[in-house]
Amino acid sequence: MKDLKYLAAFTIPLTALISLFLKGYWSFLTPVYAFVLIPILELLLPQNNTNYSQDEIKNKTLNTLFDWLLYLNLPVTYAILITALVIVSSTSLETYEFIGLMLSVGMVLGTNGINVGHELGHRQQTNERFIGKALLLPSLYMHFYIEHNYGHHLHAATKEDPATAKYNQSVYSFWFTSTIRQYISAWHIQKKLLKNNHKSFFSLKNDMFWSLIIQSVYLVCVYLLLGKLALIFAIGAAITGFLLLETVNYIEHYGLLRLKTKSGRYERVKEIHSWNSNHVVGRIMLYELTRHSDHHYKSSKKYQILECHDESPQMPYGYPTSMVLALIPPLWFSIMNKRVPREMISV
Repeated sequence: MKDLKYLAAFTIPLTALISLFLKGYWSFLTPVYAFVLIPILELLLPQNNTNYSQDEIKNKTLNTLFDWLLYLNLPVTYAILITALVIVSSTSLETYEFIGLMLSVGMVLGTNGINVGHELGHRQQTNERFIGKALLLPSLYMHFYIEHNYGHHLHAATKEDPATAKYNQSVYSFWFTSTIRQYISAWHIQKKLLKNNHKSFFSLKNDMFWSLIIQSVYLVCVYLLLGKLALIFAIGAAITGFLLLETVNYIEHYGLLRLKTKSGRYERVKEIHSWNSNHVVGRIMLYELTRHSDHHYKSSKKYQILECHDESPQMPYGYPTSMVLALIPPLWFSIMNKRVPREMISV
């Protein structure tokens, strides 16, 4: 039964569904749930830093239940999105209701969409990667697959990495630098991949072209089938989704930098180059994303067997709570700056 704890991740789309049908001030239920109720639970509940035994790891790795819990996010996410687009296009909503529903659905696209898409994007099976890319589509962030796997995991915790926040950089500044630099980086990586495989830039193997086409077709279809308001809603929800991701990116590596060796190259990625959190609620809601140090240490590991490393820098709060704090830069800096290793600040 303990393995079913990850079903709690579906409470995010559940709150969005409630918002869609009750409307009014209920439209804001998902952000209130994610950024008020969950942080309160994180503060009240104890952390859990225990790791599994080798036998438990083997059993959990082979248990397909954990995979199906991820796959289920595809129909759930799209069902919520389609329902929302139909409601928006056919119902007279107050402006505040429109904004509330857009934020609620956008959070589903970010948590159950991009976050799960990220996990599946690391898998080796083609069908799993396909589902992962499909979950990135509604947030208009399909380029994330290329940049994250071939860029971020190579350059994490360096100044060359768009997804590593600088010391004293606010989350609002990071939103701009990260989104723009990651998109440009994805094109550069795609070009390099094509060259290494002796393919033309205009090859059918150019995933960046396909991403651009598929996302454009998605938006055009929304406009033609459901109208202008639905299009605005789709774009707003997408922006909410990927800004949620970028806020997570911000707290995951804030201020942490790899040192250079005598040869001038960066040291390899270690457990000390990502912020870790063992707060139970955040771990479950984000499919163990909060054990980010181990994910970077070995990205092929499935979420259910990620471990805690004592040497990893620990966040004082869980990821949901930390995301709220990041939105208040002076408070974030006062809490986190003193936790960044001094030797990394001067890199």
